[in-house]
Amino acid sequence: MKKIYTSVDLGSDTIKIVTAEIYKNRCNVLASTSLKCEGIKNGLIVDGAKAIVSVKEAIASIERILSIKIKNVIASVPCNNAEFSLVDGYINITNEDGLVTGNDVIKCLKACVYNKIDETHELITTNPIEFSIDGETGIKDPKGIKCERLGVKAIMITTPKKNVYSVISLLEAVGLKVIDITFNSIGDYYEIRNKEMDSTVSGIINIGSDTTTVSVFNKGILMNTKVLNIGSKNIDKDITYVYKLNLRDSQKLKENFAIAHKRFAQVNETFDIINNVGDKLKINQYEVSEICMDRLIEILKIAKNEIKDLTNKEISYIIITGGASEFSGFNTLLNEFSSRNIAIADVNTIGVRKNRFSSSLGMIKYFNKKSEFRGREYSMFDEEQINELVSTKKKSNLSNDSFVGKVFGYFFDN
Repeated sequence: MKKIYTSVDLGSDTIKIVTAEIYKNRCNVLASTSLKCEGIKNGLIVDGAKAIVSVKEAIASIERILSIKIKNVIASVPCNNAEFSLVDGYINITNEDGLVTGNDVIKCLKACVYNKIDETHELITTNPIEFSIDGETGIKDPKGIKCERLGVKAIMITTPKKNVYSVISLLEAVGLKVIDITFNSIGDYYEIRNKEMDSTVSGIINIGSDTTTVSVFNKGILMNTKVLNIGSKNIDKDITYVYKLNLRDSQKLKENFAIAHKRFAQVNETFDIINNVGDKLKINQYEVSEICMDRLIEILKIAKNEIKDLTNKEISYIIITGGASEFSGFNTLLNEFSSRNIAIADVNTIGVRKNRFSSSLGMIKYFNKKSEFRGREYSMFDEEQINELVSTKKKSNLSNDSFVGKVFGYFFDN
């Protein structure tokens, strides 16, 4: 089976969509897009009509690249007011051979959350901490083990129903079926994880446009998360206030001219612009970079303090991701901000080599891992769609010796 998935990350500033295939434990991106979004503020849908237009445009962009219609997606949902609970459950193994199967794992995970979800909340995921086999604990993967009674201890994650149904309704309105939902922070983790993070307590800070999400993971399991109402758009507002510009011009000034650390800025590098009151300004790079630097330091300080509040355990690593982490000079700013194990994420998969894609790419990896752990094989693309992709390859008359030809050959040849 060709395991092909599409993820949708609805951000306040941009919509990120990725279609990728998992092959031999590698994620190969087939198409991706990042387009401006309207109708979403502070991570929540505030204008469904505008958001629908944005999603339609983004999906159409992916469909043009692949020349097929997208039907099924994984979607991120807001983690605002998420709740985390330690749960456990047990089932009896009734198979003739007594061996634990993927279906038994699913039944056990269902048993541990049965009648434990608040009626105002929806289940996001159940992350197993350990399984038990006939009372013996510490089992990470029980599949294939013979026993009479299977138990599990897990973290149950839920979020208010409005967070879930607003996203599902939006995507269904554009003809998409939501196969799975998850949090952006889980996607972030599965994109940037390493062996050290999988064995320790780590934190992730995703600096977005309107918000910054801080999350704590213990050995790869999300233990807590919080959304802060501060992000890179606050830099735009600072620039607007100082120079009396409109927000759009301030954003362009930030993205195309400013630097995260003033050390690399030049006083003699200037940007000419007319502000809202008609004044002709000559803004130098050093001054505007200083404004950006001050706000970024504030965001990092607030986020780091929030991580401390989310756990009483010592944090071994903190990884920074999100669009703001792509800021030129951000690494130098981060090194001066903290001498501890804190670093910028490095999303380097071909087709999505930007940190803004960490959530959408990681959601695909998480969904695949979750499916494999539960003993399920699943693809969001059916046989007909695969055949359409093959036909697209033939119509393009790509040479097998060309780079693109080799990529398509690698993907489709058995």
